[in-house]
Amino acid sequence: MNIMIIGGVAAGTKAAAKLKRQDRNLNVTVYTKSSDISYAGCGLPYYVGGEIASREELIVNSPEKFTALTGAVVRTGMEAVKVEPNTKTVTFHNLKNGAEETEKYDQLILAVGADAVVPKITGAGLEGVFTMRTPSDAVGLREYIKENSCRSAVVAGAGFIGLEIAENLMAQGLQVTVVDMADQVMPNLFDVEMADYIRRQLQERGLRIVTGAALEEIVGEQRASGIRTSVSSINCDVVILALGVRPATEFLEDTGIAMDRGTILVDKYQKTNVEDIYAVGDCAQVYNRITGKGQWSAMGSTANITGRCLAKNLTGEKAEYGGCMGTGVVRMAKDLNAGRTGLTEEQAKTAGFDAVSVTCVSDDKAHYYPDASSFVTKLVADRQSRKILGIQVVGAGEVDKMVDIAVTGIALNAKVDDFDTLDFAYAPPFSTAIHPFVQACYILENKMSGAFETFTPAEYAAGAAKGYQVIDVLPQPGIPGAKWVDLGKVNGPVEGLNLEDKLMLVCARGKRGYFLQNRLKAFGYTNTRVLEGGITVNRVKVPSAGGKLTPEEIKRVKGLGCLQDKRYPDVFNVRVITRNGKITAQEQRDIAEAAERFGSGAVTMTTRLTLEIQGVHYDDIPELLSYLKERGLDTGGTGSLVRPVVSCKGTTCQYGLLDSFDLSEKLHERFYLGYHGVTLPHKFKIAVGGCPNNCVKPDLNDLGIVGQRIPMVNYSKCRGCAKCQVEQNCPIHAAKMQDGKIFIDPQICNHCGRCKERCPFGALEEFKDGYKVYIGGRWGKKIANGRPLSKIFTTEEEVFDVVEKAILLFRDEGLSGERFADTIARLGFNYVEDKLLHSEVNKEAVLKKTVKGGASC
Repeated sequence: MNIMIIGGVAAGTKAAAKLKRQDRNLNVTVYTKSSDISYAGCGLPYYVGGEIASREELIVNSPEKFTALTGAVVRTGMEAVKVEPNTKTVTFHNLKNGAEETEKYDQLILAVGADAVVPKITGAGLEGVFTMRTPSDAVGLREYIKENSCRSAVVAGAGFIGLEIAENLMAQGLQVTVVDMADQVMPNLFDVEMADYIRRQLQERGLRIVTGAALEEIVGEQRASGIRTSVSSINCDVVILALGVRPATEFLEDTGIAMDRGTILVDKYQKTNVEDIYAVGDCAQVYNRITGKGQWSAMGSTANITGRCLAKNLTGEKAEYGGCMGTGVVRMAKDLNAGRTGLTEEQAKTAGFDAVSVTCVSDDKAHYYPDASSFVTKLVADRQSRKILGIQVVGAGEVDKMVDIAVTGIALNAKVDDFDTLDFAYAPPFSTAIHPFVQACYILENKMSGAFETFTPAEYAAGAAKGYQVIDVLPQPGIPGAKWVDLGKVNGPVEGLNLEDKLMLVCARGKRGYFLQNRLKAFGYTNTRVLEGGITVNRVKVPSAGGKLTPEEIKRVKGLGCLQDKRYPDVFNVRVITRNGKITAQEQRDIAEAAERFGSGAVTMTTRLTLEIQGVHYDDIPELLSYLKERGLDTGGTGSLVRPVVSCKGTTCQYGLLDSFDLSEKLHERFYLGYHGVTLPHKFKIAVGGCPNNCVKPDLNDLGIVGQRIPMVNYSKCRGCAKCQVEQNCPIHAAKMQDGKIFIDPQICNHCGRCKERCPFGALEEFKDGYKVYIGGRWGKKIANGRPLSKIFTTEEEVFDVVEKAILLFRDEGLSGERFADTIARLGFNYVEDKLLHSEVNKEAVLKKTVKGGASC
């Protein structure tokens, strides 16, 4: 029996290996277009991120090794171009010598897989545009990033592969933007509220996400420099297309093999409609185990399973494929994983089920164990049969264990109640005493019985809670504008709440809300709902009563960069952080659009070179912040923290001693962003000046950096001219002729560099460039001029080191409410200077301290 297999990755090699194990007498030959076989396609993103060190680690087997292990023959570089079912022949194009070869088969297995989708748009063929399908793709991307010192990337596609590659690009230090034409991440994989939770979590970790944006063009001349979408343009150094895959079956169109949108139709035994032709893997359509309908499952797991089943079917055994469930798991960050299987709630309803769901938050292991975290779980079931239909899980831990339990349950037609008493493994490092999956089942059972009456996150987002009073059930008051109820003291009707009032009970996860609901029902309350997932999953907003906000809420909003317009009770100006005043043209447009949508339409510039969107109503703040975040823009710049760094335009003035923009951007990243969660005794402002003109007043900041150009006079070239050009051109008269030679008074010279090359004989051609650092300045109610440290710093790293020492010293030895200038005055300048220039700082110990900030704005 001559069995020909076209395709040598997952399904093809699995079928070949199993066929030879089943029957050593079979003649099995694998033909593949690639030079590689059996490579780890799912590992490609992790090669890009560096976790997989070498290309060789991605290759599971070489052709030679595979033949030695299995006995199947492998022919690489063979592209199938035509299949003739009548003559049972396949024509190949030999990529090594260009010849065409025709081979006969008795049985043919099509395992040709799928190709990455590359849209037909301008720029798709530019250098710096990559897909992520083969080892060569991953190798090429990693090398391109290194060789071109890439700092930013755009990933088109927010599915599994897109988010995996985004994580690994961020691990390489790139700023990453993910765009998708759908209105959510993970479209068709997660329900919208779970996808929204994932999006917020990723954005908090620094990933920029733009949804509802169709890719229209890749911009660039020779290489990619950005993209244009249906909503905006984004600059970047490299573009990765993760838009999905399509079956590589174009060469089969005239064979008579039945296909649906390019996928080969097969029965439960992988047989096509053509005699002796079978199909497995990414090129074949399987079926959904729950609905029984055809489904494409381009997954390595499906490929391996169906490849093995086919081999058994061809060798006399009966191995019916049981169907797929769309199972998948993904790591999106070091502490953020997501997994799913079965039907989403939306898919279940579309399939005709009476779907009911619950969204809950549970510990992933014993809460007291050191690395304990939580699972956000959405469990979907059929209300009438009570059978489980699907699950979606997000968390820092092993979400796959939750998904795998659901897979088993769905496959065995298990009901929610069937898990109640199952003896799952328990120990504090691994799980909770009642398994988190079982907890989700309990909660759903309570909901189906009516004991737990709720709003789902989707219902709440759609406005179902309108007219309900928000009741804060957190251990301490934490929901601005809500009435707080102390759960432990509820032993009867709650003062101020009538028995018929519509009450929405909100806590961190939903558990305390359920406990309060249970008590309130016992005391006669008839209209309570618990918000599933609490404030962990939902963004809860309490409408202000008559426009009046509490002082606590105003303080909270101010911490987000929203400053109250004192003329109104509920109108704010929102600070958009810039990189020392520099923003891109697209960011300008985005800010202007935000001002039009959410504010008065006006944008102002602050003295700290941030922008303020004017006239934003309190109720519009969450939408505005989300809109800006999606476009890579942040708000803030208030509180007892390192403030946004400002600078002059150092390279465009007459001095131009340093690239103040570049230096201030680096300082901004290291200390405004890098120290953003570090509370200080008061605000700490940093300014960079490109020359001694001090346009941005560096010496009126807590720490100021000024570019320096120190003259190094070559006296052997000084002719002692009667009319010295250096003396004539010194703007501050620090240069004078003295005893027939030029003398530059170090007590007067401000190192402006204007004397450079003024001497026609070359006495002033050499200079030492550096940085002067001022400490202890401030402006405002109590102005103080900073004093310069005695050392002139000559490298950026020296500057970064002294800035960090100053911040840590202020945190360590400053008193709450005092500015850095006050700290220096109290400790003494000489003491502080010695600390900054000559002492080591225990950064870890200083950051562990508890510090109370005193900034009021």
